Amino acid sequence: MSLKGKHIGFGISASHCTYEEVMPQIEKLIKHGAKVTPFVSGNVKSTDTKFGTSAYWLKRIEEITEEEIVDTIVKAEPFGPKTPLDCMVLAPITGNSTSKLANAMTDGPVLMGAKATLRSGNPVVLGISTNDALGLNGVNIMKLMATKNIYFIPFGQDDPVKKPNSLVARMEALVDTVESAIAGKQYQPVLVEKFRD
Repeated sequence: MSLKGKHIGFGISASHCTYEEVMPQIEKLIKHGAKVTPFVSGNVKSTDTKFGTSAYWLKRIEEITEEEIVDTIVKAEPFGPKTPLDCMVLAPITGNSTSKLANAMTDGPVLMGAKATLRSGNPVVLGISTNDALGLNGVNIMKLMATKNIYFIPFGQDDPVKKPNSLVARMEALVDTVESAIAGKQYQPVLVEKFRD
């Protein structure tokens, strides 16, 4: 399936260590002909970390997409029936945001983008990055896996010895997952080793 002409929302939440993996995937979506509208959570907008300042990441996102960042609920709400997205990607999506999405808590622009897209009957793709996926958040991930129009980028343990409850999406499968989701199918296999040998 071609992504040419598709309008993709791309939501980024505060798994700061994952941003470097995600940026090339946004570029790939654009190279495949998609229009990408970026959404960021409040923490992405305001938090500086050892992985870079918020100003650096916001500038980089805008430079890649050449689109204004959606950074408030008010800006995100129209991406439902008024301006529907063909697909909304949340990558990385933290354990906190995963829990909120699974329990219908819409408290920021990224989750509003997901809610608006689901309301239009279009797919939402999740790229998880959470240290408690095999802990308390496991029930939320399974709930979302069983939810209509929600699809997952293949994911696996990123450090089974030091962080046995942690799961991270294999971000290089993002474009393939989006193409499959738009076609109404879950890209397989969904459970993988995080890194290829």
